[in-house]
Amino acid sequence: MRYASIYPVLAAAVVTGSLGGCRARPDTPDVNIHFGTISTAAADAQCASSLGYAKLLCLAAGLTRTLSPELKVRMLLPYSFKNASSWSNFPPMGYRDRIGPMLSEFSVPQRGYIKAILREVSGAQPNQGLDELEQILNADDYLLAKTKEAGFSSGNFHFAFLGTPSAKGIWQIYYGGHHTALTNTYIDGRLAGASPLFRGVEPFVRFNQNGRENAPMLDEQAAFARLLTSLSPAQAAKAKLSKTFTDVIVGPQRDDDFPTIRDGLKGVDLSTAQKVLLLAAINTYVGDIDQPDADAILARYRRQLDDTYVAFTGTVSVSAENDYVRIDGPSVWIEYSMQPGRSIPGVHPHSVWRDRKTDYGGTKPTS
Repeated sequence: MRYASIYPVLAAAVVTGSLGGCRARPDTPDVNIHFGTISTAAADAQCASSLGYAKLLCLAAGLTRTLSPELKVRMLLPYSFKNASSWSNFPPMGYRDRIGPMLSEFSVPQRGYIKAILREVSGAQPNQGLDELEQILNADDYLLAKTKEAGFSSGNFHFAFLGTPSAKGIWQIYYGGHHTALTNTYIDGRLAGASPLFRGVEPFVRFNQNGRENAPMLDEQAAFARLLTSLSPAQAAKAKLSKTFTDVIVGPQRDDDFPTIRDGLKGVDLSTAQKVLLLAAINTYVGDIDQPDADAILARYRRQLDDTYVAFTGTVSVSAENDYVRIDGPSVWIEYSMQPGRSIPGVHPHSVWRDRKTDYGGTKPTS
């Protein structure tokens, strides 16, 4: 299935340039950048004496020094809520308002710095963080190879700094494309927010692309299935939503659009073992950032488990179209929704992690 046929309004808007008042820019080049083969050796050597946040600043400065004046202007952008929230799960033929240069516009050494930056802020655990980002890039290359549809490819993902990477003030790493958004926000030298974070993938099967086997998002599905299948019939009845959800509801351009009433099974009614499963499901998202920051965020969510709700609709295996899971706490918000195939047969997931307190580092739409 093609995006032009699934989303005729979006497709027409792309052709006419009317989608969200989008800016004119060159057509996507559809270049496979073979992200997994990109070396970070030069970036690592440049910043070998730095650790933690200091290393992140070193890598950011190293990348910036290599940019042409034209590329620097496009990659170093002002921090604002408007810029920070210009992300989407759609590929470029469905959303053209992303900011910053595409990965295909950077040189190979510059991509090495970008890869090192993404590894620094998202960790290197298998199927999480950087590894998951690589596999989602590979999925777009797979879609291009299978469908020949212009717009898919690893080269079409965007990267920018919003604000100036520094020890003082606010700035954000903006990275994303089809099925991906990373929006790490830093204030005065610390991570102030790691959300919104969007992850999805098509195809949702094990597939070979760019010299490796790929299966991103299977860990999330398995964690949700373990949690839901652990529920007793009475618990499942409380957790079951009366409405069918066909996608995530607090997705792109739906900032601060959380429901006012929490539905589902409250964490206080879970057993100790079930709370472990709930925390494990949450960790498949929190684990997509670097370990020290992930530990601090997970500790906060752990303290709030009794007041965190679990809700779902569809099957407990989380494997069929319109299966949907929600985790809704005082801070944490996670949604996982199984979608029909858009470009190839089958189903695939959309998922989002938000934080009611620290989305965009606490920046609000009025900022």
